Amino acid sequence: MCRPQVQSNRQSVNGSSGQSWDVRMNASQQNASMQCKLDNKISSVVFPCLYSALFLAAIVLNCLAAWIFFQIRSSSTFVVYLKNVVVADLLMTLSVPLKVLTDAGIGSTTLRAFYCRYTGVLFYTTMYISILLLGLISLDRYLKIVRPFGKCALQRVGVGKAVCAGVWVVMVAFALPNVILSDREFTVGRSKKLKCSSMKSDLGLRWHEGFNYFCQVVFWGTLVVMAICYTFISRKVYESYRASRSSSGTASKRTKSKVFVVVGVFFVCFAPFHLARVPYTLTQTRGPSAHCWDQKMYLAKEITLWLSATNICLDPLIYVFLCRVFRRKLTATLCRKPLANGGFESHTETSTKQEMSHMGHYNNANEFASD
Repeated sequence: MCRPQVQSNRQSVNGSSGQSWDVRMNASQQNASMQCKLDNKISSVVFPCLYSALFLAAIVLNCLAAWIFFQIRSSSTFVVYLKNVVVADLLMTLSVPLKVLTDAGIGSTTLRAFYCRYTGVLFYTTMYISILLLGLISLDRYLKIVRPFGKCALQRVGVGKAVCAGVWVVMVAFALPNVILSDREFTVGRSKKLKCSSMKSDLGLRWHEGFNYFCQVVFWGTLVVMAICYTFISRKVYESYRASRSSSGTASKRTKSKVFVVVGVFFVCFAPFHLARVPYTLTQTRGPSAHCWDQKMYLAKEITLWLSATNICLDPLIYVFLCRVFRRKLTATLCRKPLANGGFESHTETSTKQEMSHMGHYNNANEFASD
């Protein structure tokens, strides 16, 4: 007599537990949906504002740097490399406004497609050109300490120009298929955001993934080269000051700070982005993920990408710290005191003559930060 009642009670309990589970699942999905909308709002409002501020600062700093550098004669590989960094940073800066419009959802579909196919490729290509050039600068500084009399072929100006041309050609050649293979119609993703990967063919997606791995090798390889070069530079500087029996540690501290600025800026700007980029690229090329994972990876990529983009504002610090002639011209410009005629060339020649004539360890080490 009691069994039907027990069974009905069990069914009632099972039904209520099932309804409770459904309620929890619906609540979880609603929370995930709200989080996705929040992430989308951050990427479409906050980042355009950050990039706009970055653009205003970068255009002023890099135009000033270009104006100064192209009044300086390319009498050393160091100046050649710095001039190429200025050009790369200027091109990257000029690509920022279109990124701002695209991220903010402003503009037509044609404008967004243009960003995906051309401007975005220019943004990344010039960033990696700048990374490679910073690696070449560290190698140049290393050779200047180890071979201070210019016996190495890499210290010749003509060779430096050829190396820079090679960097530009290689990076453009690897990036060009990203333009050519983005030939599909433009579509918008689930988050109502621009989805550049939808414009790529299957071959384009594979090339895009491979290109990202290549860029990872470029960055981490350059970081290793910089770490090795500046480690040897620091050790050589320390030995030189000890050999010269310098009683003052001011110059040594100044050199160490310059080493820290170059490596520190490079690592802080670029390392977080390269840790986040591979997982994000896989969400683009391997299909969408559940629970807004692809949107979260997009947000992580954008945060670290903005940090990488700040390098276009921080590179001028390297010019000021490492290039004496740039520092002199900048000071003269800000103070409105023109330099004497031939001030650029004569100063560079004087540095070279000092480097050739003084045989002491101290003078070689002191050339680390003054070209």
